[in-house]
Amino acid sequence: MPELPEVEVVRAGLAPAVAGARVVAVSVVDARSLKRHVPEGADPGTGGHGVTLSPEAGAVRSADFERRLTGALLGAPARRGKFLWIPITGADGAAPRESLLAHLGMSGQLLLRAHEASDDRFVRIRLWIEHPEHGELRLDFADQRRFGSLALDALQLDGESPVPSQAAHIARDPLDPAFDDRGFVTALRSRRTAVKRALLDQTLISGVGNIYADEALWRARLHPETPGERIGPGRARDLLAALRAVFAQALAEGGTSFDEQYVNVNGQAGYFAHSLNAYGRGGEPCPRCGAPTRRIVLGGRSSHFCPRCQRRRKFSR
Repeated sequence: MPELPEVEVVRAGLAPAVAGARVVAVSVVDARSLKRHVPEGADPGTGGHGVTLSPEAGAVRSADFERRLTGALLGAPARRGKFLWIPITGADGAAPRESLLAHLGMSGQLLLRAHEASDDRFVRIRLWIEHPEHGELRLDFADQRRFGSLALDALQLDGESPVPSQAAHIARDPLDPAFDDRGFVTALRSRRTAVKRALLDQTLISGVGNIYADEALWRARLHPETPGERIGPGRARDLLAALRAVFAQALAEGGTSFDEQYVNVNGQAGYFAHSLNAYGRGGEPCPRCGAPTRRIVLGGRSSHFCPRCQRRRKFSR
């Protein structure tokens, strides 16, 4: 699943092409990619992850989505954790009240194309946009496994930041200037759960998935099963710094691509997979000490670590 670096790469790639663009037309090819979209006047509880749409419900959502988005003026894309959204500017120039919200799921892709470009494989929703500087473009939402989605969602304030209502429940991510370092350290150290589980809890810290959790724990020399309450303040700050360093390197290298399911807006794969020190390296030598890297299952997910560099012990710093 795309994690923070991959979603940020997509956001940055979209920004020049969509900020200030107007949506000329919209075509929903597969309404299943609107499972998070709630039509006007419908019960908000009818949308969300895992929703199964009947053909009738799909037709209603498609018509509502196409009608409301056609003619919309788009703002600068924003992101929190793994959620990405494009604010929709009011016709009177007022502050945006809703957004085009994208969740990429396992294999979602937002691809910028010329109008005359051939169809992208697994395209589910297509937008034709017109930008005052870049002219006419097409924005395709492609999704092989259909776990991702697009939706029109109301914006609400979180402090001074407008956030879609469907993303308001998640914590800020460590690249957010308003991220509360002290609050994170305190919350992590109050937990008895394994530190790897804590890093994957999007209500504690967002944007971290399996890949970058393993990499940050390797850099911080922390065993993934170490309880949060056994990690001292200094070690917790080291872990946060390791997360930011991993994210920075992944962003510089375009994210992590193991297959064709994650690409940037131009269809290009990232190459951070070549820089991984722990994730997916079970049985291979640790790049730091040479000991065989181990793979365990923690919370139903694979975790990779070095048993020599990341020994499970009590930390007090």
